[in-house]
Amino acid sequence: MKMKKKPNILLTGTPGVGKTTLGKELAQRTGLNYVNIGDLAQEGQLYDGYDEEYQCPILDEDRVVDELDEKMVEGGMIVDYHGCDLFPERWFHIVFVLRTDNTQLYTRLESRIWPEACCSRPATIKKEVNFFVRRTVLGTGTMGRILARTSTCQ
Repeated sequence: MKMKKKPNILLTGTPGVGKTTLGKELAQRTGLNYVNIGDLAQEGQLYDGYDEEYQCPILDEDRVVDELDEKMVEGGMIVDYHGCDLFPERWFHIVFVLRTDNTQLYTRLESRIWPEACCSRPATIKKEVNFFVRRTVLGTGTMGRILARTSTCQ
């Protein structure tokens, strides 16, 4: 009898919604492996330049996919990233788009060390959240496997 592979889960949403908190907790409770794409990129220097406007490195998406492919084929991965369009659809059994109240989100982002351009105006954050959810959920052909959830992580 062939054993089914463990599921791969993508946790996505704008920064500050609780992806990392949820991902680590889920990994601890299920035994699945957690990977934060930002940490993976930093550890492997998976960058393709530097964005002066946002004062951050530019992710080399091809190298990230290459780095993860073997693990994703094996299954049992929880991937934490604020986007989803760089990953092959075949990787994930389910995608969770996390959201949170804009006031709480603003407070969370303000408490982090973020360049001023990223969180200087609440309207900018609201616009980014709305754009992200529309692009992530409506821009894919996998509506049945994408669930939007409001995060209550602290």
